[in-house]
Parts: sequence; C-alpha cells; structure tokens
Amino acid sequence: MRSNTAALAFLDRFADDAGALGWTTAQLFGVHPELGVLRSDYRGALVLSGEAVTAVEPNRIVFERTHYRRDMPGISEGVPIGAFTGEG
Repeated sequence: MRSNTAALAFLDRFADDAGALGWTTAQLFGVHPELGVLRSDYRGALVLSGEAVTAVEPNRIVFERTHYRRDMPGISEGVPIGAFTGEG
C-alpha cells in the first residue's frame, strides 16, 4: 500500500480511536524539524511505514507486519509533516 493511501485509510478508520488514546499529530505524522524524513528517530508512526494499520492501542500502532511504539527509549517527537519547513 502506498504511504498516502495507508495514511488516508488510517484517518478514515482509526483517527477517532487514536485521538481518544492521546496520539498526537507529531507522533503519527512527525518528521525531524530540520532534516525531515532523513532522521528516522523523529518520524511518526505513519511516516515510517507505508503499510495499512490494523489496530491502534494506547502505546502502539499495529501494521500488517510490524508495529510502532511511542514509548520506546530514543524516539524523539518531531514536528507534524505539514509544519516542516526545513529551516533550523
């Protein structure tokens, strides 16, 4: 599945659940504030994977073959991709 298709499907199916569980826009669609997608430790769950989401849990987004945890050490919260300007 293409990334934008997967993201739109996520929004249609899981946006309300994710919001109720406290997932932020940056945690879902975040990128590094200066380097964009070049830094994977700042990428949000849906920026890292182009797979379809199968479940949303309090600290985990589940994809078809993997998952993303927001409570892992070393993950930094970026800025929402729509706010990325590439300027320091």
